[in-house]
Amino acid sequence: MTQYKPSPMPTEPGILAFHKRCEDFYPADAVDAPIAQQRQWYDALCAEFDAPSPEGLTRQDEMVVGRIPVRRYRPANITTQTRIFYIHGGGFVVGSLDSHDAICAELAHAARAELVSIDYRLSPEHVWPAAFDDCFEVLTWLLSDGRPLVVVGDSAGGNLTAGIVLKAREKGVSGIVGQVLIYPGLGGDLVSGSYREMAQAPGLSTADVGYYREVLRAPEDDAFAYPLKAGDLKGLPAAYITAAHFDPLRDDARLYAARLITAGVDVTFREEPQMIHAWLRARHMSEGARRGFDHLCRGVSGLVGSL
Repeated sequence: MTQYKPSPMPTEPGILAFHKRCEDFYPADAVDAPIAQQRQWYDALCAEFDAPSPEGLTRQDEMVVGRIPVRRYRPANITTQTRIFYIHGGGFVVGSLDSHDAICAELAHAARAELVSIDYRLSPEHVWPAAFDDCFEVLTWLLSDGRPLVVVGDSAGGNLTAGIVLKAREKGVSGIVGQVLIYPGLGGDLVSGSYREMAQAPGLSTADVGYYREVLRAPEDDAFAYPLKAGDLKGLPAAYITAAHFDPLRDDARLYAARLITAGVDVTFREEPQMIHAWLRARHMSEGARRGFDHLCRGVSGLVGSL
């Protein structure tokens, strides 16, 4: 087994308090527990960070394409026809419509746009490409009425976002006007760069990333599963990409942003200097997370055209 030196730690009190609060619900060694226990812990964690709904926002749960649950968020002040498609994180193992409900509600409200989130199938019951197929089906369903779409995902959802956007380009599917990748896992090598430097970072370790990949069981040469392996990134939609500095996935975001820019794609990249993985949940208790979320909302707003 590869031995790693202790990883650097952030110093912002708010994000350190957030990490401590997370571990009270979701222990650092959670991946060693049975799947049912992981999900129970994660659901409790998400409930702990719930937040009041923006005034006037409505929700509607639906079943689309015959089998896939989605939740539609409509803020009171919609100013654009462009919609947001949100794909949640959770290592492909945990997460649901409820786990990211408050995040989706606040993002829809800030961007003044309708947002649709998805409850895709999870591993290990449904291995690759089940989650990917679910997300691509909902993507094509959303685009079928001709309205533009911005696809947003965090962590594993960032992976799925990048992958379905690549597939849409390959299939000639039009209408995606932006992609937003929030601390995404995109297929880095697990042994160098931030995977080594931040191997034992708070909130997510390199060993955790390896575990989630093993559970997903995606072919290592599949660029839809590991977008950093894509040979050509030309012609992809504009991107907003945000990374956490204290995160083994940091360099995946850096490298993908750099490759997109080289390919001529319009990219806004931010690296939150004091943040750890999953900092979106800390937006109401960490100043750095609050600033990062504000920038994220402005980035999404720019892509949907509501600025």
